Amino acid sequence: MEKDTLTIIKIGGNVIDNSETLSTFLKNFSQYKGLKILVHGGGKAATRLAGKLGVETIMIEGKRITNEEMLDVAIMTYAGLCNKKIVAQLQNFNIQAIGLTGADGNSILSKKREHTTIDYGYVGDVVEVNAKWIQAIIDTGTTPVFCALTHDKKGQLLNTNADTIAQSLAVGLSSIYNINLIYCFEKKGVLQNMEDEESIIEELNYNTYQYLKNENIIHSGMIPKLDNCFKALKQGVKNIIIANPDIIINPLMLHTHISL
Repeated sequence: MEKDTLTIIKIGGNVIDNSETLSTFLKNFSQYKGLKILVHGGGKAATRLAGKLGVETIMIEGKRITNEEMLDVAIMTYAGLCNKKIVAQLQNFNIQAIGLTGADGNSILSKKREHTTIDYGYVGDVVEVNAKWIQAIIDTGTTPVFCALTHDKKGQLLNTNADTIAQSLAVGLSSIYNINLIYCFEKKGVLQNMEDEESIIEELNYNTYQYLKNENIIHSGMIPKLDNCFKALKQGVKNIIIANPDIIINPLMLHTHISL
């Protein structure tokens, strides 16, 4: 029996931060045919709220340190402010959506990150995805909207990178569905030259990625995103692209296709 196709789309802070851009994206997302899951971050919003509450934002090597105070901010921002605004707008566009953390339905189980030299605090690394439960939600005609929080099944919520959540969902659900994984962000794809918006690398395989990384052409925040992509491909996900959010209404626009 042929598998259904499920598209997992991840949007980042630059889409969420601009209400007009977000509204346009969600309208387009609502018109995207087929089964789908939306995954979102919200790091910039969390940093802003932390500032208003007097909570210091600590970053090491571009990664957020999540102490107890920052975890509370992350929960308020991701599961509350960002997630519920997105779900409410999707209902406006006639999408039956449900906002979820990894704790809901035990959908994404994580463990607290262990590192030899850095204490990241309440940061989770995904252990398991409850694919059958998520499938049951999708089977009701509901679109899951996951924020960047998971849990350890011991009562503790954990801040978890949204790119990683998208990748983990893609891998976990690939036994049930043919997966399309789309990472949307403000650029049109992975760029050869950050100063040139049109220098899109249309096909990126693992060997080319290693070369461009060593040459420092691909660097900083793009590295963990691409690491997630190749990890997903190695674990059964068939199709991954990195693109501007407009890709969902214009599939022929230039983008980066990731392959092994």
